[in-house]
Amino acid sequence: MTALVDQPVHAPASPFTRPRSRRPDLRRWQDGPTPASLADLLALTREVAAEVDAGRHAVEVDPVQRWSRRLHADPHLDVWLISWATDQAAELHDHGGSIGALTVVRGALTEWRWTAGSDDDGTCPAEELPARGPGLRRRALAPGRSVAFGLGHVHDVSNRAAETAVSVHAYSPPLSAMSYYGVRAGVLHRTRSELVAPGASPE
Repeated sequence: MTALVDQPVHAPASPFTRPRSRRPDLRRWQDGPTPASLADLLALTREVAAEVDAGRHAVEVDPVQRWSRRLHADPHLDVWLISWATDQAAELHDHGGSIGALTVVRGALTEWRWTAGSDDDGTCPAEELPARGPGLRRRALAPGRSVAFGLGHVHDVSNRAAETAVSVHAYSPPLSAMSYYGVRAGVLHRTRSELVAPGASPE
């Protein structure tokens, strides 16, 4: 795969300029409206996380708000490097019409994701809350942990530890809209939706 650089890249040789799959026996578009699959995005964030860990991408920390830098952009995807000081968090949100993935480079993040329960209850890992039915489930994301976000995934992410956390995120297609949510009486409610300007940091 072509190495990513610290500036947005719009070269026609992007690895996602044509539909592809690590599972060629399955039809495309299975994960959403993009030629990239969730497996592709997971692999990409892991590759870039290794580059960050090796010092190929500079990381800054802003004690007031999350710091971010876009490492790559093309018509099919964008890749972001994000640092999280203690207690910095992303509000409960979805990713509009985009799928995504993240890999934690260092530090630790906590994800609370909304689940409708039922079939999902049997697949919750042991670290998640033992609740059944609809609700928020907690996942602890340690260094090296990767998770993917299909269409409709609603979550918040935060750093509750003293150490700064660093993570790599990829979205396909690039984020163009996000909705935000609250939970009242055990029910998920959308509170607002916002457009994401091209090149704007994911919030």
